[in-house]
Amino acid sequence: MTVYFIGAGPGAADLITVRGARTLARCQVCLYAGSLVPRELLAECPPDARLVDTARLDLDQITAEFVAAHEAGHDVARLHSGDPSVFSAVAEQMRRLDAAGVPYDVVPGVPAFAAAAAALKRELTVPTVGQTVILTRIAQQATPMPDGEDLATLGRSGALLVLHLAARYVDRVVGELLPHYGADCPAAVVAMASRPDELVLRGTLDDIATQVKAAGVVRTAVIIVGRTLSADQFRDSHLYSPNRQRPHDPCHPPGPAA
Repeated sequence: MTVYFIGAGPGAADLITVRGARTLARCQVCLYAGSLVPRELLAECPPDARLVDTARLDLDQITAEFVAAHEAGHDVARLHSGDPSVFSAVAEQMRRLDAAGVPYDVVPGVPAFAAAAAALKRELTVPTVGQTVILTRIAQQATPMPDGEDLATLGRSGALLVLHLAARYVDRVVGELLPHYGADCPAAVVAMASRPDELVLRGTLDDIATQVKAAGVVRTAVIIVGRTLSADQFRDSHLYSPNRQRPHDPCHPPGPAA
């Protein structure tokens, strides 16, 4: 028996990976993260699968479901939104499984920031403009940030920032980033990325907070701030440069020397 932590993707049911869908289809138990996981995915479970909405369960109750399935010899699909590697709370579940001697595996998924970039039709890393993406959040009462990871510190890098779980605090985000990025720095907010009710807001640090509040966005959104969002004057990458030395391809003989 194995617990499979599966990234369900950012919202659209067809953005789950092939591996994730196949794993889901053969697990006798499915624990899913409430409304954050598209309901259509549950139809992929076996007809007699036990379906458990974990939205109202605490960590002890979730662990008890894992252990019960383990004792019954049933594989478990643990569906999380986005990708399990960031802001998913799988680390604490894995720690409990290690202590209980329950085996587990991880199936990656499409993260929210990737879906947001797709909605914006932007590459987040652009040659000579920005090659670094920082995924972060802001401190809240329940979960403080570690020392040195506050926005003021991260903002000094000038790198493109992607903030999760921060739309409700957009005024604070803007206030902390303005000194480092400037009022004209491009900013965007994508709510419900990849879903039918997806909302895309584009602007600058000067006006993005006003847009967010006018649209009533408070959750299920990412904030993106950085110069690559509007970059159009930049050098082509070396990857496809005609001057790049490429290994010989027997199917495509090299042309005449320049």
